[in-house]
Amino acid sequence: MIILGLILFLVGLFLHVGIIETIGIVLLIVGAVLWILGAVGRPIAGRRHYW
Repeated sequence: MIILGLILFLVGLFLHVGIIETIGIVLLIVGAVLWILGAVGRPIAGRRHYW
C-alpha cells in the first residue's frame, strides 16, 4: 500500500492531477499506520499480520 501510494503521488505530481496526489498521500499515511501497528505487534481487525 505504501508503494502504491508513492507511485500515485508521484504520477499526480508530475501530471498535475490533484485528486491522484490526494489519493496517493492518503494511501501513504494508511500504509504507514498499518506498518507501524503491525511492527509493534498490535492486532488490527483481529489479525496480527497483513500480507
